Amino acid sequence: MRSKFSLIAFVVFYLVAGLMHFIQPGFYIQVIPKYLGDSSLLNQAAGIAEIAIAIAAVFKTTRTLAGYGTIAMLLVFVIPHVYFIQLGSCAGDFCIPSWVAWLRLLVIHPLLLYWAYAISKNKTKLL
Repeated sequence: MRSKFSLIAFVVFYLVAGLMHFIQPGFYIQVIPKYLGDSSLLNQAAGIAEIAIAIAAVFKTTRTLAGYGTIAMLLVFVIPHVYFIQLGSCAGDFCIPSWVAWLRLLVIHPLLLYWAYAISKNKTKLL
């Protein structure tokens, strides 16, 4: 039961995260360093990737790919997380204490990596 809940939470989490790239693009675009290229295009690609990962996690046949794809994506996302900290933990008018940004990077991010790995091994039938 716990693995099914974890899987459902994973799907919902990444589906919502992906959609937020299209609902609130301005926030994400501000934390993408300019040296990476077109921030708008990269934001859209990240949103599409997160939505695709959520969909892939639903099916047992593509769940391993979803898990490892999430790990790769999260490793790439370290760049904007560090950049956000360099910006003073602010994206436009949205600011958080620096310790929260560091906690997010050093504690929550590794937990998300572990969750993605666990999902890649999850054999629970969802549909």
